Amino acid sequence: MSGKIKVGISIGDVNGIGLEVIIKTLMNSRVLDYCTPIVYGHTKVASFHRKTLAVTNFTFHVINQAMQAQDQVPNIINCWDEDVKIELGIANEIGGRYALKSLERAVDDLVNGHIDALVTAPISKHTIQSDTFQFAGHTEYLQAKTNASESLMFLVGEDIRVGVVTGHIPVKDIARKITKEKILSKLSLMNSSLKKDFWIQKPKIAVLGLNPHAGDAGLIGDEEQKIIIPAIEDANAGGIFAFGPYSADGFFANHSYRKFDAVLAMYHDQGLIPFKQIAFHNGVNFTAGLPVVRTSPDHGTGFDIAGENIASENSFLEALFAAIKIVKHRKESEVLTSNPLKISKFSKDRD
Repeated sequence: MSGKIKVGISIGDVNGIGLEVIIKTLMNSRVLDYCTPIVYGHTKVASFHRKTLAVTNFTFHVINQAMQAQDQVPNIINCWDEDVKIELGIANEIGGRYALKSLERAVDDLVNGHIDALVTAPISKHTIQSDTFQFAGHTEYLQAKTNASESLMFLVGEDIRVGVVTGHIPVKDIARKITKEKILSKLSLMNSSLKKDFWIQKPKIAVLGLNPHAGDAGLIGDEEQKIIIPAIEDANAGGIFAFGPYSADGFFANHSYRKFDAVLAMYHDQGLIPFKQIAFHNGVNFTAGLPVVRTSPDHGTGFDIAGENIASENSFLEALFAAIKIVKHRKESEVLTSNPLKISKFSKDRD
């Protein structure tokens, strides 16, 4: 064994495009040079999708546990014994049930250190709900499973990084959920992640307003004056370089995001709509603030195109390489923290 980074992959909804983009990603010869991939699913389900794609030159190496994974081949762990009825493009209970089986086994290995990172294929947030999964999405589930006090949905692209204060909640609840303490917590997580996971020494973070035109000095809402500005001031006093609040429409239209290392949006669509427009098919969803590394593509289950062999694997491929890079950065950070004398030499080597 070469000691390559082991990346676990959950298959998402079996009726969606998850396995399509996984197979297409693992057919890329570059992947096996950088990591040892381990898919959590079942060979029969994978074979169904492979045949649907008319792929003949691709096979999985079957293993029983992560420690048996071999380099230079895509590995798979069978997470159930029974046959699964696949109905491509259909959101149903079966798709949710086996998405959860895959995710549970993968997360168990992740938190126990059997794999170094996890890349999650998309789930249907509705059909996956069960007695053991009562969460709004992967982010909340992983926060609970890792006993993390807080986490940050952090969308990462080549030219832009966006995090959100409030994630998967109804729009009617957004203003009530935004507090100075929550903004400060998210800024702290973002600042720490930019340093530890992305190797940015002095991150500059832009903070968006909640209301149109960032409240227009209180004319269109007072959250900026009462909550957001005080949070920014406290963040700066604590050594975080935060700026704003900025009006979201003009901020993105004028490409102001290029002047910052990351952007903190107040709510889901305020941040994700411009992010997906800017990052196109190459965006990555990273859950910052966890003791483990988890990434995912920035798209959904793709029920409308499942089985048509037209789903792009670009975002999933980027998510895989992002996970590898973050794992390496964290390991390097641990080395430097334990031996500060290496910092100057390490910095020179990276220049």
